[in-house]
Amino acid sequence: MRLHGYRRCVATWRVQIALALKGLEVEKLLRDPSDEMPAAGLPQGPAPVLQLPDGTTLHNATAILEWLEEIWPSPALLPPDPATRARVRAFAQAVAGEVEMLHHPRMLARLRATGASEGQAQGWARQAITEGLEAGEALLDHAAGPFCFGDTPGLADIHLVPQLQMARRFGVELVFPRLMAAEAASLTLPAFHAILRETQHA
Repeated sequence: MRLHGYRRCVATWRVQIALALKGLEVEKLLRDPSDEMPAAGLPQGPAPVLQLPDGTTLHNATAILEWLEEIWPSPALLPPDPATRARVRAFAQAVAGEVEMLHHPRMLARLRATGASEGQAQGWARQAITEGLEAGEALLDHAAGPFCFGDTPGLADIHLVPQLQMARRFGVELVFPRLMAAEAASLTLPAFHAILRETQHA
């Protein structure tokens, strides 16, 4: 399999972590966010893209994660209890759908195009991330640890750790004890280390 995506991109990081947690080998073909569309012959469409050995291409991090869970159910990214699975999905959606999109480079570019200064755009991103993390902290209020939802990492942790790394890049004050504890537990695992290396060399 081949993973096409962007460096320093939370969506690409999520897929990288999931692949590593499931012990799957993949060729990573990552490019800088400033690059244009992939060269001829490479998958077209929104990154990340997972290219299967038969040539099939899967787009969108959320869809790829769901596919991985269906094809390789062990180790599981979702808990067995349906109610807890719903809570995990709600947490993941809060990060991917309600936080990430508000600080996405395209969103910030549109803000600048309306006349917002760079400082205003960065402030918008910090506020959006802070509000999203506050919501995430509340969602974990009664969840057992040390990870987001229990004693093994899962879909929620895969979403949380990249978002916290991005929060640091925007200078967000991280005053979220439950989220930070789940991140600390996750970062004891090699599957999460690749994004740390990317962040440190950004």
